[in-house]
Amino acid sequence: MTLSIFFDGGFWVGVLERAEDDRVRAVRFVLGPEPTGPELYDYLLRHGVALLERSASAPPVPAGERATGRANPKRAAKLAARAAARLPARGTAAQEALRLELEQHKSQARADRRARRREQAEHKREVARRKRIERRRDR
Repeated sequence: MTLSIFFDGGFWVGVLERAEDDRVRAVRFVLGPEPTGPELYDYLLRHGVALLERSASAPPVPAGERATGRANPKRAAKLAARAAARLPARGTAAQEALRLELEQHKSQARADRRARRREQAEHKREVARRKRIERRRDR
């Protein structure tokens, strides 16, 4: 039996695998924020039996060969850096809220600048039109 914990997009996820004969049964569960050791231990104490029951009722899949060899560390670091670059920078919920507020403020400021430029251009055209009319009247 193995328990794997990994970051899957926005949440930390656990996968409990049970190997019996040539078959593997697995169950996936969402942990939410990154769990510490004691939090994970507490979670398993509270929900361990239910997870084992779910894994027992999961459909078995042929085990097949698993890659057990270690990957080249430089290649693994390069792949991890690429994956991290693809994900948006995530922090705490407060940081995420501040980032969203900043994005909204930036888009609002962009729209305001665009409207201000349009009004200034309109005003310049109107002033030029009035001058043209005044010049024609003076003739």
